Amino acid sequence: MLEQRIQQQFFESADLQYQVAESLSRPISDAAQMLVEAITAGGRVLCAGLGLAELDARYLAAQLMGRFEQDRPGLAALHLDGRVQQGSGSIDVAAALARQVQTLGHPGDLLLLLDAYAGSEQQLPTVLDAARGQDMSVILLSGSQDEALRAALLDTDIQIRIPHSRGARVAEAFRLVSHCLCDAIDVQLLGAAE
Repeated sequence: MLEQRIQQQFFESADLQYQVAESLSRPISDAAQMLVEAITAGGRVLCAGLGLAELDARYLAAQLMGRFEQDRPGLAALHLDGRVQQGSGSIDVAAALARQVQTLGHPGDLLLLLDAYAGSEQQLPTVLDAARGQDMSVILLSGSQDEALRAALLDTDIQIRIPHSRGARVAEAFRLVSHCLCDAIDVQLLGAAE
């Protein structure tokens, strides 16, 4: 019985990836193009995540700054840590991220914001407003089906939305989206690997 449950995890993950491959290829392609344009124009990518998606943001920033599958110069990417304590000693993740965006963000930079789990949609506007204040565009990877959240994005922003109710499936898809973005950036900058 346990083995069947484990197999079901694999099948559910694979099913989701097959279901969204076609619908997400355009927004991922657009996001990769947006990232290349920002980086080649001297902008930086500020990667931030809410909740456990903070780890995915750290991973993505490391892939951009370091390397993906091809050797290349590092790309200007920073990981923003939402766990930084505020003056009172308490941690307000959205406020901490907003403060870092206000401090480090400049016009021409991009905010790549990840939010895999439902329930944190209320925190996103705080971070999005900070990016707006710095004249930054946003790429949002989310699992949210909240249409109000989509309305909070500008026409110049891109949302890559993973349509699944389970946070684990959304997080798994985030890793694949990260790899797709890094590969697309490398292809645009370096050409296809032999």
